Amino acid sequence: MARVVVIGAGLGGLPAAYELRHVLPREHKITLISNQPKFTFVPSLPWVALGLKTLDSIQLDLAKIVTKHDIEFIHAAVTAIDPKSRQIKMGDRTLDYDYAIIATGPELAMDNLKGLGPDNGYTQSICNPHHATLASEAWQKFLENPGPIVVGASPGASCFGPAYEFALLIHDELKKRGMRSQVPMTFITSEPYAGHLGIGGMASSRWLMRKFMADREIELMENTAISHFEPNEVHLVDGRVIPSSFTMVLPPFRGPKFLREAEGLTDAKGFVPVLPTYRHPEFSSIYSVGVVTQLKAVEQTPIPTGAPKVGLMSEEMALAIAQNIALELGVTSGNQYRPTLQAICFADFGNTGALFLADPLLPDASGERKRAFIYHGFLVPLIKASFEKYFLTKMRLGWTIPWWEKIGFKAIGLPLVEPIIPIPEPEAVSVKA
Repeated sequence: MARVVVIGAGLGGLPAAYELRHVLPREHKITLISNQPKFTFVPSLPWVALGLKTLDSIQLDLAKIVTKHDIEFIHAAVTAIDPKSRQIKMGDRTLDYDYAIIATGPELAMDNLKGLGPDNGYTQSICNPHHATLASEAWQKFLENPGPIVVGASPGASCFGPAYEFALLIHDELKKRGMRSQVPMTFITSEPYAGHLGIGGMASSRWLMRKFMADREIELMENTAISHFEPNEVHLVDGRVIPSSFTMVLPPFRGPKFLREAEGLTDAKGFVPVLPTYRHPEFSSIYSVGVVTQLKAVEQTPIPTGAPKVGLMSEEMALAIAQNIALELGVTSGNQYRPTLQAICFADFGNTGALFLADPLLPDASGERKRAFIYHGFLVPLIKASFEKYFLTKMRLGWTIPWWEKIGFKAIGLPLVEPIIPIPEPEAVSVKA
C-alpha cells in the first residue's frame, strides 16, 4: 500500500486528490492537507472584492466534501517537509508518505515593496479570500468618499489577468452608479506593454487592451516599475507620484516558507523545479502542481515578470501526475504523461469580457505557438460565470477530470485529440465603454 499526500486544496490540489482516487485502487491511501477549511474558486475573487458575489457562494467546506470520496482530509498548516526521509510535519504531528504532491499555491511576497498589501501596507489585493474580503470593505468605504484609483501589477508579478479584470470591472461599476466622472483611474503594469500577460505573443492583445483602456479613459502606464506606497500615494521608480484613494496592486509570488527551508527542494524563490512529468528532478517522491511549480519566464522583460499558471494548466498537471503515479505503482501501463500546457484566461469586464488563449504557454524553440488569440464580447462574462458553477459542482461531487477537459492534454504515446476552440480571432472592431 502506498500513501499519497497532496499538500494544498486549491485549483490544483483538490482535482489532483480526486484524480488520484479515481485511478488508484482503494488499497492506496490518499491524504489531502490544507491550511484552509474551505476550497475557494479563486478566479471569482474580483467579484467578491467589489461586492458582486459573496465569499460563501464560491467556497466549499472541504471536511464535508472530501471525506465522502474515501480521501483523508487534514486541516492543518504544514510547517516542514523532509523529502529525504519522506516526512511532513504539521506542528507536533509527523506524517510519512510514499509520494507527495505539492499544490500549496503561492505565498504573496508583500514585503518586496514598502507599503504593499492590506495587512501592513496601503494597498488592496484580490489574491486570496482574506484579502478579497478586506478589499470589499475598503471598496464600500471608497464609495462613500471617492477619489483617484490605481490598479496594477508590481515588478515580479506573474498573473496579470486579474488586474485588468478588476480595473475594468471598477469602471463598469462606477459607471452604473453614475460616479465614473468623479474618479480618475490609472493602470500601472510592469509588463513591457499592456496585454503581454507575462507570456508575450498574444496576437492582438496589445491593441485590444490599449483600446479598452483608452475607450474607458483609464490612464495606462506600461513598462512602469512601482517603488513603494504611502497613504493615498503610489511612488514610481522614476520619481513620479500618483495619487490614489483606492489602490489594488498584484504582488509577486513565491513558494511558502516551509518549502524554501527544505534543502534542495526549491529554487531561491521557493518554486519547485520539475521534469516534463512534473516530478522533482532530485526527489523521485515529489511532484508539483500549479502556481508553486517552477516555470521559466517566456522571455526576458525590462522589468521582471513571471510566467502565469492558470487553472487549466493546474488541472493538466494534476491529471499527468495522477497517471504517472499510477504507472509507478503498477496500476496502469504505458508511457508517462508529459503535458504541454495551455493557458486559457476568462476576464469579465462588466458589459463585455475577453478570453485569452495561448497554446502552448511556452513557445517552441523558434518562438512560435500553434495558436494564440483573443476573443472578446458580451458572452465572456456569461461563460466565466457558468464555468464557476460547473467547477464548484465538479468539486462538490468529486468528479474527476472529464473527457472534454482531457481533450488536448498531451501525453507521450497517448492518442489524445488536439484541442479545437471554434472562436476565430476577431477583426479590429470598435470597443465602447
